[in-house]
Amino acid sequence: MPMYSSEDIIAVKKKQKRKQRLVKLAVILVVVILGGVLYATRDSWMPKLRGLGKQATTIINDGKLAEGNFPIEISGGGDYQLSGSDDMIFVLSDSSICIYNEEGGQLNRRQHTYTNAVMNTVNGRALLYENGGFNFSVEDVDGVLYKKETEDNILFVRLSEEGYTAVVTESDNYSCVMTVYDNKGKRIYERKCMERVNDICFTDESNGCVLSYIYAENGSLVTSVQDIKFTENSDKWESPGLDTMGTEVYSTSNGAFVLGFDACGYVDGAGQINSLFRYDGDLAGGGCENGKAVVVTNGKDTRRYIMTLFNGSGDSPISISFDSPLIDAEVFDGLAYVMTQDCIYAYDFTGKLRSTAQVNDSYTGFVRSDEYVFLKSFNTIDRIDYES
Repeated sequence: MPMYSSEDIIAVKKKQKRKQRLVKLAVILVVVILGGVLYATRDSWMPKLRGLGKQATTIINDGKLAEGNFPIEISGGGDYQLSGSDDMIFVLSDSSICIYNEEGGQLNRRQHTYTNAVMNTVNGRALLYENGGFNFSVEDVDGVLYKKETEDNILFVRLSEEGYTAVVTESDNYSCVMTVYDNKGKRIYERKCMERVNDICFTDESNGCVLSYIYAENGSLVTSVQDIKFTENSDKWESPGLDTMGTEVYSTSNGAFVLGFDACGYVDGAGQINSLFRYDGDLAGGGCENGKAVVVTNGKDTRRYIMTLFNGSGDSPISISFDSPLIDAEVFDGLAYVMTQDCIYAYDFTGKLRSTAQVNDSYTGFVRSDEYVFLKSFNTIDRIDYES
């Protein structure tokens, strides 16, 4: 058996301590390096980590109705139109337009003379026009910015974020005529259309638009989309016909989204049809923002009430079923909102439920604006706080 001196034992212990110190130093260096890498790449992984926390939490809003100036009483019954824009709500009745702040305080009220009046609002401006008439106006909270009278009957008018208007009128020689005015009311573009234009969405800071028109093909109605620039003679692209009768067209970052009566679909930036989705039920509502779209349908015979989410990336849509009929839907700030007879839900476009609020069955629609949801009933407007 070998013999060890006290000096040998001390040397061995010192060697072991040195080894332990080296191991600790190596661990510290690894932690420091890893921490530096995580810090340098925080912009790529922190949003995903935050998103996991949000997806795991569903906010339950209390649905308590605001008091004070609410409910807002509307004269003339349930034919009024409600819209939110720029921290204000606009209400159009058969005789007047009223503008309120989000606390329900009336900022202005003006009489109008339109029959069958229609309203659009964008960026604190309201477009009013007479469906089938000859007059339209662009207004803000302070008054009328400009008015125009057309030579032929108005089919519809659209308003851009910059205050431009696109007016589509009837024509004796063409299917219709589209005329574009700038934000001062000066005419800058005119297009004589061989097919009936049914919707328009401005693009490129009002330097152009995508328009949709309907025509017959092989015995059925189809919808085609065109991308045009107001300073160019030729169209940028034109799509083949989507097999649906379109109701609305929305510009996306790379093409357009068409919402139709029995189907919807995307057209890409070269004018080719990317996708077409046919509904299983009757269209009850829908909307699109920055390429993300929501469509809600009700199957009266099948009793299937379905919300379908399209994230605009070409992925398969996500369908979510409900137990009761769906009333209204819209996209706001990257989320899809849907109203049933007793609740308003907010979903992200992965299909995760983000928030809810209980409501009663007297409401016929809603408008999402900032931190609130404004609820439309027959002759009153209510407001609830809504965190999502």
